[in-house]
Amino acid sequence: MRIMFLNHSFRRHPPELEAHIAALLKSYASPGTTFELAYPEDLGGGEVLSLLEERKALSGLHHILETPALVKKAIEAERLGFDAVIQSNTFDPGVEASRLAVRIPVVGLLRASLHFTVCLCDRLGLIVPLETHIPHTTRLVQTYGMTAFICGIKTVNLYDAGDLSGYRDIIIERTVAAGRELVQQGAQAIIPLGGKIYPYVVTPEELEPAIGVPVINTKAVGIRFAELMVSGKMTHSQKAYPWSGGLSPEDVSRRGPQRGKRA
Repeated sequence: MRIMFLNHSFRRHPPELEAHIAALLKSYASPGTTFELAYPEDLGGGEVLSLLEERKALSGLHHILETPALVKKAIEAERLGFDAVIQSNTFDPGVEASRLAVRIPVVGLLRASLHFTVCLCDRLGLIVPLETHIPHTTRLVQTYGMTAFICGIKTVNLYDAGDLSGYRDIIIERTVAAGRELVQQGAQAIIPLGGKIYPYVVTPEELEPAIGVPVINTKAVGIRFAELMVSGKMTHSQKAYPWSGGLSPEDVSRRGPQRGKRA
């Protein structure tokens, strides 16, 4: 089974981080599943991500602007014979749009993890890196029809565009505190979002004993979900995601014909 693990941004990870990610993915997967870490092109708007990171205001705008490039990469994955695409970012950028363009499974970590978690409990809490992530996450949960299961969203108020490994102790401290607050509000399980933090710096398995409820590893859930879909020869319903059919990667970025100019 061959899966494209698609980064949301065109910016490449350093080689040591790529090696770390590859080892983690392999540890979560079944024998015989292979991964290729992939990056979309910058089709425009790439500077927005840098500006939002500088301002600690990651609101979801950058994900919306990234969507055409992610769709293009999903079409490319299908053309190259990949069995599935997993979007590495836990806020599912480009996933819904990509499902309209290809017939191979395109897995979003948030949606897959929400449905997995409600099989374990009745109420769950979400932890996000920044305060500005909360409105976007709330809208995603509403879109997925999962609002009734959410008892709260907390933030660790921590994000760095560079290496986060130096923040390990404070990440653990703030995540445990946020998780315990959510448990007091009724959460019976926790989903920490922000794949650059969880599990790349701190694994959910490390946090679970201190929080006292299941803490979900979104990467592991997404991989197993993709494997289930591929091994079961399942993909998205065409009633839900009518297939556009026959698009090439170039179609996404090619300009349309000019229909004339106004006088």
